[in-house]
Parts: sequence; structure tokens; C-alpha cells
Amino acid sequence: MRLLLLGATGTIGQAVAKALLDHGYQVVCPLRQHADHQRSGSITAESERLAGADVRIGLAGTTLITQLEALQNERFDAIVSCLASRTGAPKDAWAVDYGMNSALLKLAQQAGIHHFVLLSAICVQKPLLAFQQAKLAFEQELINSGLRYSIVRPTAFFKSLSGQLQRVRDGKPFMLFGDGQLTACKPISDDDLAKFIALCLTDHHKFNQILPIGGPGNAITPLEQGNYLFSKLGIQPRFTHVPVALLSTIIYGLDAFKILLPALADKAALARIGRYYATESMLVWDATRQRYDADATPSFGSQTLFDHYDRLIAEGQTVDLGEHAVF
Repeated sequence: MRLLLLGATGTIGQAVAKALLDHGYQVVCPLRQHADHQRSGSITAESERLAGADVRIGLAGTTLITQLEALQNERFDAIVSCLASRTGAPKDAWAVDYGMNSALLKLAQQAGIHHFVLLSAICVQKPLLAFQQAKLAFEQELINSGLRYSIVRPTAFFKSLSGQLQRVRDGKPFMLFGDGQLTACKPISDDDLAKFIALCLTDHHKFNQILPIGGPGNAITPLEQGNYLFSKLGIQPRFTHVPVALLSTIIYGLDAFKILLPALADKAALARIGRYYATESMLVWDATRQRYDADATPSFGSQTLFDHYDRLIAEGQTVDLGEHAVF
């Protein structure tokens, strides 16, 4: 099977590339090259992390859509898209989560590619934010396209739940919204998610389906995450409880001044994302009972979040969330 993989340089994309290669598939990964890549050598490093794949590096300044057009005459059995905007800001979200995926879908239709596997997100169940609306708009476009599709909606990623490890190591309190039990999730590891995505190419039960997926074990609250870290590090638990209303106040303030300072609009969007994840569980939403349902959230794989914490602690590693850091 010959596959076109988009978003291969992201954390999940790299894991997906490895899983596809482990299955013996031929994997073609188009990469955009920026001018600073040539100076820093980062494009070379990205290619090395995708060893075994057919990495296509575009010329500096070449858009991804232009690169896709150049691939129209090549044969692909399926497309796997792990494309996602980096910030979740409205402009980026509609350009990437919707726009680039839509261009990719048109390529698939023109080239006669019969299967499109999309990495989406479980939070599109309650689409209150721009990036969720963009993802959901493309999901619907894909469903209506006539192509075979598999839409994967993972719960929470280990990386996004590991950003406070260094705070705890440094003797600082673990930050919680409210009492730390407002939300829960069944996080899934990069490797387990990648294996699940690879199965979508051959498992008929995953064809033409929307597939919410979490990791093994029970749903975990932020309070449980913090308590585990303190216990593992042998530190007396200390928590700082942040009222959700504080985020709402910050958002109100940013909105009030964004007309004068347009750059504040993106900060307001990021604050809205933070408030969403502080108040909404990453589990299957039961619309009938108007609640999240951990039991209805499918589990897959063998790696747990606490296994991940154990490894980070044993190896002395930290996790840099970059633009997505809240604390």
C-alpha cells in the first residue's frame, strides 16, 4: 500500500509515520521548507526522524498546496492527514484544519484515491471554538465527498497533560481549575494512537466511521494527575486552585482592548481554548443525557498516562508545551 501522509513532522505525525512503516507500507511525506530551515538544519533533522519514508522537501517559499499539486500524477492508495493548526487561533484554524485538508481532499478526488483517514479531535462534539468549528466543517465535507473515510477523534494526549511536571519537581504547587474534578479524560499515547490510525486502513469496521478513541484504564481527573506526580516524586501534595471565572475575566479584558491592539485577539482565542479545556471533559458526549460518558468512550492500546509519568521521572525529562502552555 502506498500512502500520502500529511502533518508528518508533528508529534503525532511522526508516530503515525513509524506505525505505517512498521506495517510495511510505502509512505510519502511532503514537507514545506522555510528559509530559516536552511540556516538551522532543522529540515534535515525532521527528515532523519522520518527515516524510511519518502520525504519530499519543497523549495523554500513553496506552499504545501503547490507541493500537493505536483503529486497529482502519482499513485496513492490512501491519504492520512495529521494536519492541524499550531495555535488554534481562528485564522490558522480555518487555513489549516479546514483549508489545507479541503485542498488535500480535492487532490484525492482528482487522483482517484479511495480512502481518506483524518486525525480530528473529540472536542468537536461541542464546537464552541474556531478550530473545532473548522475541524467539524471539514469532517462534514469529507463525509459528503463520496470517498471512504475514517475520522479519528482522540481524547487527550500525554504531552498536553505533562506540562506541570517540572513545576512539581521545583517544589511549586500543581495548578487546578476549581476543585480539580471538573473534567476527566482517557488519554492516549502517541504510539497507541498511531497504531489505531494505521488499523483504519485495513479494518472494515473502521471504514466510513467517526471513531472516538481513548487510552486504556479509567478516566482521570486533573486532581488525580497531580496526586500521582506528588506521590511518585515523594513530595507532599500542594495545590493551587484557580477559579474558572478568572479565565473569563481575562478573556473579557482581552476582548475589550483587541480593537486597539489587534494582536490581543489571538491571545483571547488562546484564553478561550484554555477555559474550554478547564471546563469540558475529553470523553464521549451523551447528547441525550447532556453529560460526558467515560464508559462510552472506547479504549485502545496498552500505555497509560501514569506509565508516561514514570518514564519522564525516571529519565529526568520535561515536556515543553510551547505556545500551548497555560502555566
